[in-house]
Amino acid sequence: MGNNSKVDKFLEKFAEFSAKLGNQIHLRTLRDAFTTIMPLFILAGLAVLLNNVVFTTFFKGETLAQFQSYGNMLTNGSLNIAGLLVTPCIAYFLSLHRDFDKPISSIAVALASLFVMLPMEKSILPLAAKKAVAVSGLVTFDEIGTKGLFAGIIIGMLATEMFIVLAKSNKFRINLGEDVPPAVGESFSTMIPLILTVSFFALISAILLNVFHTDMVTIITNLVQEPLRKVNTSLFGYLLIYSTGNFLFTLGIHQSVINSTLTEPMMLLNMNENMAAVQAGKEAPHILNSAFQTCYAQMGGTGGTFALILIVLLAVNYKPFKDIIKLSVGPGLFEINEPIIFGFPIVFNLPMIIPFVLSPVIGALIGYFATVIGFVKPLTVMVPWTTPPLISGFLASQGDIKVVILQIIILIVTGLFYWPFVIVAKKAAIKQSELEMETEV
Repeated sequence: MGNNSKVDKFLEKFAEFSAKLGNQIHLRTLRDAFTTIMPLFILAGLAVLLNNVVFTTFFKGETLAQFQSYGNMLTNGSLNIAGLLVTPCIAYFLSLHRDFDKPISSIAVALASLFVMLPMEKSILPLAAKKAVAVSGLVTFDEIGTKGLFAGIIIGMLATEMFIVLAKSNKFRINLGEDVPPAVGESFSTMIPLILTVSFFALISAILLNVFHTDMVTIITNLVQEPLRKVNTSLFGYLLIYSTGNFLFTLGIHQSVINSTLTEPMMLLNMNENMAAVQAGKEAPHILNSAFQTCYAQMGGTGGTFALILIVLLAVNYKPFKDIIKLSVGPGLFEINEPIIFGFPIVFNLPMIIPFVLSPVIGALIGYFATVIGFVKPLTVMVPWTTPPLISGFLASQGDIKVVILQIIILIVTGLFYWPFVIVAKKAAIKQSELEMETEV
């Protein structure tokens, strides 16, 4: 009894901490920002699909290059400006969460601060040239694209926080009275905070350039982005974080509390680099990426529950389970599995918690090692997470039927893994029903 009480207290505190973590203002801002720009990254995935599957099927030579310029333009307007896209979104949502009534001013400050932190000079290789040349007065896609993603996040957050603090202080407000147009009055009321914020970041940028011969984007990339990515998208790190998120779901806290903030930015970064590599005619460098999660670890919904749907329909003769599963087939096909999680239920149901947490690990391991041994290639097209199983693998791999076969194998293996736990859950449900009937009598 005492041990159960200690376990319950631990789970309660763990759930409370996780809920607070997910509600933390900067993590919420990050989640909202990525949700906003996610459709553009899916568009970039479609561009990869067009350029490398559709256009190559129908065109060759110069005609192919002309058609592929369309996909390249789509990539330039989405994938290649990822860092630039995320900065205003960070500023906007952080302003909303801080109850700041001038989010448009925050966006202007964040973007200006990002640009003053970009390197003044850079080395580029001109077309058909063999030697790089130093240039200035130029912003490259490399700086504001995928490599600049974390710089956009961090600078956007810091600049917005500083601006909001200064703008809320009456000491820095200029009040022109009620006789001027509202837009002019608002502009002047935030003028000093805006000037101070952008000037501060420009000063930091100048010191980094003249004293340390570097820039903030390079520092953030080397000291924050890459070390964090090595941890979060290592096989062990990813499985640990993702499984923790799934375990939280079994306690009634949505897994996005952990996964959306700790793994998704890094998986998205890997996905973007894979798509960029394919667009450039190179091999995709990352096994773990957003499409990997959709197609292998999360196929059929969080916890890999489409395999559960299949095993109950095919091999479990228990009407209450069948009824829930029949209602869950439609949503589950599109990876929406709340009906199962709360109706089966999986939440607070010990026999079902184990396969719910471990099935995605099995799927991820199968997908990972199948890629390592060369059975399939790293996935290179970002697909919406609601894409049905098998279709998702076909699209994400640019039409590789072996990925579809791999998904079928994962469904079979995880379905068989779910089966004995479903039987235990069935017996427990029947026993509980009998006890309730005895109590009523």
